[in-house]
Order: sequence, then structure tokens, then C-alpha cells
Amino acid sequence: MAVELKIPSAGESITEVQIGSWLKDEGDFVELDESVVELETDKASMELPAPARGVLSKILKRSGEIVPIGTVIGLIEEQREVRAASGGKATRGAKESSGIAAPTSAPAGGEDAGGQREPHVMPAARRALAEAGLQAEDVSGSGPGGRILKEDVQRHVADAEHAPAALARAESAVEAPASDVEEDVVPMSMLRRRIAQRLVESQQTTAALTTFNEIDMSAVMTMRKVRGEEFFKQYGVKLGIMSVFVKAAIEALKELPAVNAEVRGTDIVYKNHYDIGIAVSTDQGLVVPVVRNAERLSFAEIEQRIADLAARARERKISIEELQGGTFTITNGGVFGSLLATPIINPPQSAILGLHAIKERPIAVDGQVVIRPMMYVALTYDHRVVDGRESVTFLRRVKECVEDPARMLIEA
Repeated sequence: MAVELKIPSAGESITEVQIGSWLKDEGDFVELDESVVELETDKASMELPAPARGVLSKILKRSGEIVPIGTVIGLIEEQREVRAASGGKATRGAKESSGIAAPTSAPAGGEDAGGQREPHVMPAARRALAEAGLQAEDVSGSGPGGRILKEDVQRHVADAEHAPAALARAESAVEAPASDVEEDVVPMSMLRRRIAQRLVESQQTTAALTTFNEIDMSAVMTMRKVRGEEFFKQYGVKLGIMSVFVKAAIEALKELPAVNAEVRGTDIVYKNHYDIGIAVSTDQGLVVPVVRNAERLSFAEIEQRIADLAARARERKISIEELQGGTFTITNGGVFGSLLATPIINPPQSAILGLHAIKERPIAVDGQVVIRPMMYVALTYDHRVVDGRESVTFLRRVKECVEDPARMLIEA
């Protein structure tokens, strides 16, 4: 019996999705709840699980197509009884239900004219092969049925004995004639289109202004050096700087509620909770998962929450709800080496805090020139809600908290 692979509801405001990469080909066997295809919305990417165990018999919508919620994009021929991998072919019941044999322990790729099976390559491994300039035949698969995994490619590249073959292939590519095509036209993903729309919306609907300060990171760096190993052993996550800045921002937001507010029509709505958005860079673009009620969390809980959200955002497993409803955002361009920048407000919020690279610089301390690890910070704010005095005071309060993080522990 054919089971429909249908686009589910992805959130209240989402009416359509874009088909991403198919993780399975027609004729591939899929387990119940196994990811079959990647979907992109204007807010996030996700993977669609198989609603039944069987064979993907038909792909109805191809990568890149935009389809409404509820659209059937594929069919799965359900198979209820399949022998174990060592048992070879599918049982009679499975054959009769679909007409397609279930996979055996042999590799799940195609077969060439000489009867040799081509290895089945997983999507992540296919990208890794392309980046390394390798062919599927160069790599031995360790996945089920001989499937080539991303880890297999990485292992192969790291193996020194395979370097000559890779070098020869790279030299061959260099000697190949250059393409006459001088530009590539690639459609924007729905997420990228949404990011573009939101950025333009922010510039057009807010009276944005940015103020700056600099922070001596010596105390935080010392705390991480002294307590970092103990922290990791106890909580299973590294002691980063983000939890410090989240806590510092919350202290400043409590003192300056306008920075945690939003304009709604002709009203200003002051938020009495602190849902902090943390900007995360993914291969699909920048997304902002939200740490809910961050004021109630410890340093360790904030680090754990951020690590979990960031990992799932990059793996495209984050939900739409986890990207909505933030009251204030923090973005850290310093991880890419940015020394100074003006972040763009995430509407309808009223402000965003930008962190930058930590660099050793000479500064004056008690009449002496000393070298300290310094960071520039920037607060972009909506001048309709936040005045200059409040923005400067906000950054000064953040500076005080970060330069003396023990004080936050005492005051908490």
C-alpha cells in the first residue's frame, strides 16, 4: 500500500516550504521516522521523517520546488515484514505489498554494465567528496550495506597513503580548460529570502543608531582558565563567554527596560521576561534561536542551552517555535575575527548587542600602560524607544558586569 509523504504544518505563519535535498533516491528503502528529505521554510530548515517503513517508490516534487503545506511530495510503498540483513530478499508478504524487494546486506547503490555495484553515497558524504576532489569509488563505506558516510571521506582524506591520488586529481583539475561561464545564477533559499526581507524591514522600520564601548576581558579569561576544566567535568559543556554576556545583558535590561521593549502600533510594550536570542551561523544563513527565561538559568544552564540550540540549528533539527519570540538578541562576530561592526536590530525587538574579537591592546590602567585582552562591544538600538542616555548606560552596565563576573554571582 502506498503511503503519502506529505508536507506537515511548520508553524502558524508558514504557508509554503521549499524542497531541499532528497536524502533518499527512488527505490531506496526507508525505516519508519528515518529522514527522507530536507525542507526549507522562511525561518529554518528541517528534515521530514518517513511516515512508514518501506520503499520510496516515487518522488513527486524535486529539489528547489516551492510547495504549499499539505502537498504530497512522494510515495512510500509500505513493507511490514522484511527479513534480517543476512536473510537476503524480502518475504513474500513484503513483495506482494509493494512489488519491490527490500534491501539486503549488499551495498545500496546502482549497478553498472559490468555487474559491479556502485557504492551508495549519503548526502553529507557526497558534499565531502566534492570538496576533497574524490570519487565515490576511492572511498570504502562503513555504513549499513556499504554506504559511504561523511566520516569515511574524512578518514580517507586524513590517510597519508592516499595523498598521491588526490594530488594527481587536483593537478588534472587545474590543467582542465577554464569554463566560459563567468557567473552562476542560484535561486535564493526561502531562509535566505526571509533573512534579506527581515534585514531590509529592520532598516526601513526602525530609527537605528549604534553606540560602542570596550571591555577588558581579563577577569573572564582568567575565570575560564582557572575554572574551565572543572566546569566541563561537572556540566559537560565548555565555559564560554556567551553565558557571561547573557547574564550581564539581563542585569542591564532589568535596569533599563526600554532596551527590552518593542513598539506595537502606537504603544511601547515593556517585557517583564528575558528571552535572549543568540545569533547562530549555519550553512543556510544566520538564524537566532531563543534561550527562554534566561534570567532563571545558571551560567551552566545557559551554556548547555546555547550549545544544544546551536547544534540543532546547524543540523537543521531546530523547531520554528525555538526561533520566535525573543526580547533581545546577542550576536558574536568575534568568532569570525570581526573587530568592530554595527549589528542590525531583529524586529520587533528594540536593540541588539554585538560582540567582537578579543585582541590584546595597550591600555592605560592607574597611570600605567599595560597590555590587556580587550573587546569592542556595540549596541544598535531603536531610537524611537531607547534614548542615547539609556544606550550608553546599558553598555556601561554590561562592561561593569563582565569585568567583574564574580559580582553577578553574588548579586544573583
